[in-house]
Amino acid sequence: MRKVFTVLLVICFTFSFGQELALVREDGLFGYINKSGEYVIKPQFSKAKSFSEGYAAVEKEKTWGFINTQGEWAIEPTYDKVKYFNSGYVLVLKDDQWRYIDSSEKELEVPATEKYFDFNDGVALIRQNEKIGLIGTDGKMILEPTYDVIKAFRNGHAKVKKGELWGMIDSKGKQVIPTEYEEIGNTYNASGVYGKKGENFGIIHNGSFNVIDGADKVWNFHGDSGLTYARKAKQIGFVNSKGTWVISPTFDKARAFSNGMAPVSKDKAWGYIDTKGETVIDFQYRDAEVFAANGLAPVKEKDWGFIDTSGNMIIPTDYSITAGLAFLAGNNDKGFIGEFARLKSKKGWGFFNAKGELLGNKWYQNAETFVKN
Repeated sequence: MRKVFTVLLVICFTFSFGQELALVREDGLFGYINKSGEYVIKPQFSKAKSFSEGYAAVEKEKTWGFINTQGEWAIEPTYDKVKYFNSGYVLVLKDDQWRYIDSSEKELEVPATEKYFDFNDGVALIRQNEKIGLIGTDGKMILEPTYDVIKAFRNGHAKVKKGELWGMIDSKGKQVIPTEYEEIGNTYNASGVYGKKGENFGIIHNGSFNVIDGADKVWNFHGDSGLTYARKAKQIGFVNSKGTWVISPTFDKARAFSNGMAPVSKDKAWGYIDTKGETVIDFQYRDAEVFAANGLAPVKEKDWGFIDTSGNMIIPTDYSITAGLAFLAGNNDKGFIGEFARLKSKKGWGFFNAKGELLGNKWYQNAETFVKN
């Protein structure tokens, strides 16, 4: 009997904390639905935020607290402002004082700081004497404040600035790219990071700065693609980690490669090319975005819809798209994030699956992306 109870407990725990929930608003109140379109927490809050690490901030009588995935109060509403949980901690404001607390409301002791920053990738920025450093989730200093700027961590790395020059560090505070560039990309990638040194743009890869001939602008590498796009003489092409032009700059605009294809624009029309630069989906759209992992990409005619990798229209171009709060899921792309795309029509906001079906056949006043707990 005890074994059966234990199995049921594990199943319930997995269901509660392994599911993905989305914040929606209906009849003026916020609640949370699961990926079947069912309410897990019925609309009852006038103000609420998406879940982060199993907790969602909601407001009651002008103060904020946190609920768990069963809709129960995990942290009573006693705070004036709250942020999102990350790395086990959340910033809360009470009596004009910001502090870090965990889910049991235990406060994290940290060194004195001129400003409080959210945790991200297990670290938080700390500012002393107008310089920026890092602290860990134990509250101890990882990196003494030595930089003028440290930007948000992405893929375990952050761009940093000393004086007028940029470099990059990892989440342990170790410098992985020296601060010697006038510009640098904000996303660390195995294929490289773009940078500018003197008058030259190039790709920083394996400790080398590979100059791109004639480039005057470069964008971040995306996902596992070995190509990124760059501009030369007002035209866009694609380069590799060595800074070599793999696809000549002949396009007016471009976006990243994904699923072996990239959206590009010529003469105000968008289409898709492969990694050889050959057209695989004709130039016919007013705008286009990158393909998601499920093989669907947003394209715009009068409004937005979705095509597959063969160019077949799966979701008609009748909607608006936006990334919303997708950064909580670690993704800033528009279109599909996981199993659903969050779209807007005259009827409100809804979620579409890869078959073009509206989740629950239902529209909401507001909706945010699904977040794993």
